[in-house]
Amino acid sequence: MKLTRRSALAGLGAALLVGRPKATFAASPKSYDLTPKQVGDGVWMIEGSTEYFTDENGGAIVNCALLQTDEGILIIDTGPSLRYGTALRQVASQLTGRGIAGAVNTHHHPDHFFGNQVFSDRPIHALAQTTALAKSEGEAFSDNMYRLLGDWMRGTEVVPPTAPLESSVLTVGNRSLQVLPLAGHTGADLALLDQKTGTLIAGDLVFYNRAPTTPHADLERWRQSLDEIAALKPAAVLPGHGPLDHAGKAVQQTRDYLNWLETTLTDAANEGLDMVEIMETKLPQAYAAMGAMPQEFHRSVSHLFPTIERKVMPLVNR
Repeated sequence: MKLTRRSALAGLGAALLVGRPKATFAASPKSYDLTPKQVGDGVWMIEGSTEYFTDENGGAIVNCALLQTDEGILIIDTGPSLRYGTALRQVASQLTGRGIAGAVNTHHHPDHFFGNQVFSDRPIHALAQTTALAKSEGEAFSDNMYRLLGDWMRGTEVVPPTAPLESSVLTVGNRSLQVLPLAGHTGADLALLDQKTGTLIAGDLVFYNRAPTTPHADLERWRQSLDEIAALKPAAVLPGHGPLDHAGKAVQQTRDYLNWLETTLTDAANEGLDMVEIMETKLPQAYAAMGAMPQEFHRSVSHLFPTIERKVMPLVNR
């Protein structure tokens, strides 16, 4: 991909990234200051901002996990850009001096896999459907990421995962991860349970103190996935966005928000409200205090309400 992107805004990417101003390309170079925080035995976390994509945060809103193996560091999610992936690889390589063993993409949203090209010399693991979605939707996402983040995206190309996960356990060197092929946030969501520490790396199936995103959401399937995660009783949950959770609150918070969101939109449809009216809804304090609010609520209205309205409203042409 060149620095200049196509002028037509792809519909799918617009659904994900609706409502943000066009970013400009800055003349000065930009850099990420990534700080890994150890959260378990051989487990580090790089915690992203709980904001939306902005020029100030450079799109560094995702949580990345770094796992120590005797073959090198295994990276879980590679970030939003070539520039981010480069910084991530440098930080990870310095942790143990063993280099990089490979990477994993939990799903196909751009903040989770657009750093892949930096790791293309290593296996990049993902569910097969995630790879297919990255191939079919990646360019649409790329158009919008360039518009949102400008020069932060310089040189970034779409590189889908290369190593499909086909077994129930991913073993890299001396580290084994239980593979959980789930869905609901997207059509294919991967969660990984580190068998050494009991840490559940949840991707965007779990958000904590940050509003969940819903451009591809199937709310019922998402709740089923949360039930499966909760049944594992992990020692800690590393969400896709927000702080590490040792107290067992993140999964329940995500479920409660999805329930509230669906109920709110269904009630609005029954009352005959339109989307503009719904966006004026006063948020409960617990949700208003989440990161990226009220913007994520507004986006969820545009993502979900048309389908809910069609289910609720009677047909008048029969």
